[in-house]
Amino acid sequence: MDNTKKIIALAAAAALTLSLAACSGNNSSSTADNSSSDASSTVIRVGASPSPHAEILEFAKDQLAAKGYELEIVEFTDYVMPNVALYEGDLDANFFQHTPYLDNYNEQNSTDLVSACKVHFEPMGLYSETLTSVSDVAEGSKVGVPNDPTNEARALNLLEAQGLIKLREGAGLNATPLDIEENPLNLEFVELEAAQLPRNLSEFAIAAINGNYAIEAGILDKVIVNEAADSESAQEYANILAVQSGELETDKTKALVEALTSDETREFINTQYEDQFIPVF
Repeated sequence: MDNTKKIIALAAAAALTLSLAACSGNNSSSTADNSSSDASSTVIRVGASPSPHAEILEFAKDQLAAKGYELEIVEFTDYVMPNVALYEGDLDANFFQHTPYLDNYNEQNSTDLVSACKVHFEPMGLYSETLTSVSDVAEGSKVGVPNDPTNEARALNLLEAQGLIKLREGAGLNATPLDIEENPLNLEFVELEAAQLPRNLSEFAIAAINGNYAIEAGILDKVIVNEAADSESAQEYANILAVQSGELETDKTKALVEALTSDETREFINTQYEDQFIPVF
């Protein structure tokens, strides 16, 4: 009987030890999970085009650090994946597009991404390897335009403003080559993905190119004319910080907005890019 009692007592002690060890292990795991959660709550992931968006975000890092946030910049070289990544929750925000493009993306993809703030305007320009004036464009010339709907409409409106074409009345931001009513020079319009236009500039007499891609390609000296800084386009096509619709009032979004629209950031944009990129806040 005594031996049996000893065996039972030892077994009970062993079970208690295992139970305590298990509890201890669970507590460690919980602490690690909480630590990981705390870390992720202070990291802000923002998708951006390399220039100027990623550069502006890089400048804003110190301002966000002062607010207790670590900014992680994820660079993209196209106009589609940053919105895909934002909608799927891989990013907290993105910074590369204007509102008309975002509206069109939402409509085409049944998404609900929204603008948190306007940051800067990037004038679209007409660029050329060989010409120095719009008046030098010859009959039958090839003209490169972006193939996404909003930037193509913007390009066509710029061409109309320069007297090269006339669009159907009311075409506005929905203009396509089919809306061209007058084309006195019989220009041939070639649609390419926006990022490809600078690389293929030599194939065109002129091409309508977004400012960020012109900077990346180092072709600012080849611009013939830009959209006016005081034009309607400056507000309509201002580049925005985009977030998911339910994230507008989060602390992360508010911190990002404050950093990207601060006096320090305005001064950086004005100094770094002169007239190529214009703050709109």
